[in-house]
Amino acid sequence: MGWSFTSDTAEIPKAAEEWLLRDPVNNTIALTTLNRCRGGLWTDGAMFGWLTPDEDSDDSDVRGFVLHTGLNPLVLLDFPVEYVRPLAEALRTRKLPSVSGPADQVTAFADVWEQAPVRRMDERLYRLGTLSDPTASGRARRARPEDLDMLTEWFIAFVDEADAPGRDANPREHVRYRIEQGELMVWEDDGPVSVAGFSIPIAEMSRVGMVYTPPEHRRRGYGAAVTHAASQAALQAGATEVLLFTGLANPTSNSIYQALGYHPIADHATIFFA
Repeated sequence: MGWSFTSDTAEIPKAAEEWLLRDPVNNTIALTTLNRCRGGLWTDGAMFGWLTPDEDSDDSDVRGFVLHTGLNPLVLLDFPVEYVRPLAEALRTRKLPSVSGPADQVTAFADVWEQAPVRRMDERLYRLGTLSDPTASGRARRARPEDLDMLTEWFIAFVDEADAPGRDANPREHVRYRIEQGELMVWEDDGPVSVAGFSIPIAEMSRVGMVYTPPEHRRRGYGAAVTHAASQAALQAGATEVLLFTGLANPTSNSIYQALGYHPIADHATIFFA
């Protein structure tokens, strides 16, 4: 097998995107990230890679895909673990803050990467079954341009509190982009109290992400309510598969999402490097 790389989304072969679209559920991060890169986000220093039968192939038979954008993790997908070592060797000169993806592939990559791992975050991918209604006072609305400053602060607090990848990045343009795309839902109860995002469907797949309630508004059901609103918005936008990730270290969020109708389907991990 041979890995090929580009920094230009226009150079990604059609066969690579077809490979991603065969399984939009398990390839959710790659598909949504690629879509946002094409929308103008995270283009500086971006890298996209695809796996073909051998180094001399014509890119017509893709067997795997990876991507890395900015301060985000290197994203691995569910390709055979024996092709992780050649990937690591091909990326020796690239500085990686972290690697994320299916737990087996991520563990295999960290075992052969030259930077020492310093922390691991275990996550679970959930898929929505039948959406259940939560109980909370207030109502949902789409985020508006005038919410940009507030939601940027909330995003920074969310990343910091979750100790998540990309914590040193300035998320303002990311938040602006998602407001413009209509991807952020705000829950109001005598003012904004919580936010949840969802991705515009790709191949009828959408992922709920960035669910955040400031500490002073917690324990009132707002997080569940805004997650429900984002899930409903994804369904109304045409998604037949609605997904979300949650950290296994947070039993509260795991129980909330399951109560809304989400079911676990796969374990993922992010490993951070020194």
